[in-house]
Amino acid sequence: MRGVRWIILLLLLIGIAGVSWYLHRPSASVLSENPAQSEGQAKNSQRRANGVGPSGPAGAPVPVVVGTVKKQDVPIYFNGIGTVQAYNTVTVRVRVDGQIKEIDFKEGQEVKTGDLLAVIDPAPYQAVYDQAIGKRAQDQAQLDNAKVVFQRDSELLAKNVLDHQTYDTAKFQVDQFEALVKSDDANIESARVNLDYTRVTSPILGRVGIRQVDVGNIVHASDSNGIVTITQLKPISVLFTLPQQQLNQVNQEAAKGPLKVLAVDRDNTKPLSEGVLAVVNNQIDQTTGTIQLKATFPNEDQKLWPGQFVNARLLVTTRKDGLVVPASVIQRGPNGSFAYAIKPDQTVEMRPVTVNQIDNGLALIDDGLQEGEQVVVDGQYKLQPGSKVILSAPGNSPQRIGESRSSGRNRQGGQRTAASDETNGAQPQVSTNGG
Repeated sequence: MRGVRWIILLLLLIGIAGVSWYLHRPSASVLSENPAQSEGQAKNSQRRANGVGPSGPAGAPVPVVVGTVKKQDVPIYFNGIGTVQAYNTVTVRVRVDGQIKEIDFKEGQEVKTGDLLAVIDPAPYQAVYDQAIGKRAQDQAQLDNAKVVFQRDSELLAKNVLDHQTYDTAKFQVDQFEALVKSDDANIESARVNLDYTRVTSPILGRVGIRQVDVGNIVHASDSNGIVTITQLKPISVLFTLPQQQLNQVNQEAAKGPLKVLAVDRDNTKPLSEGVLAVVNNQIDQTTGTIQLKATFPNEDQKLWPGQFVNARLLVTTRKDGLVVPASVIQRGPNGSFAYAIKPDQTVEMRPVTVNQIDNGLALIDDGLQEGEQVVVDGQYKLQPGSKVILSAPGNSPQRIGESRSSGRNRQGGQRTAASDETNGAQPQVSTNGG
């Protein structure tokens, strides 16, 4: 029995040793990678020894597109998201009860103030008007008679033929019928107004919407829904918001004169209309920390429509002689924004820059560059400080000076931006987003 135990114990020890070796044996993938890694390191060392770098022969000039730092006036905009609102909106409701006999407008029609929109059955109101006129004629006849009697009694009283009581009665009857005639005049006017209300007219100049009531329906002055809604589109308003931090500057510039506002489509590419700032709201929205503004646009071409979302660009001021470069010049690194400036020996240096704003493909520079300096517009990804460069003309590069690196179609030689290079006469625009 003792010998069997020793055999079992020996087998257990052998099994444990085998498992331990299996778990701690070298990985086959590591064994296979080490030779390749060593070979790659050897090849890289050989390439460096032969003067070959990652982008080509060491010291070979890198072709880049260049631009020039320019000084020019730069409009500065505050940007906000806005909603188009009709200048006036009126829901046309009836003012008397009755059956609609006519609808005298077409849906979507342009109407002027006073144009006939609908007719309510005038017969009941015509009858009331005629009755009021008849009542006045009756009371007028009684007034004329009372005046004749009073005149006669006055003569008799002067001859001491008539007593004072009869004279006073005749006098006060004249006053009574005069008041009655005035009351009849008021009743006639009231009946005439109600009769005029049977003809529903447009209170403003604008465009009618979809008809809410058809011919033959009975309508009431107390109805909540109207016959139709009219919106005034020319002029038209845009409501937009800006951060409260920009309020002081807006008020300061508005005190100097009207501020121009541009309405741009949702893609921020196509200007729709140009107007002026009409009002700055009298309080800040505490929940959002924004201030609401309202601009008015002529909208003669009706490119703005009520309920439309647009980008509103408020022209606050113009920076005189600002330094501008194409937006693609500005690069970003761990230490902030920088640009590659080209030195006279055709090498580049990494220049830290302070950017005020970037808009419309142009960057407004506060510090770091000087007027007339050459900077790299495209090809920065191949550069490092001290690299030798070959200056390529902007027309020979897919990226023109002044175009934004963020625009894919510009990088493919497509559409140019608003102020792209020195040959483009458009004025740069700088904005501050208000969203």
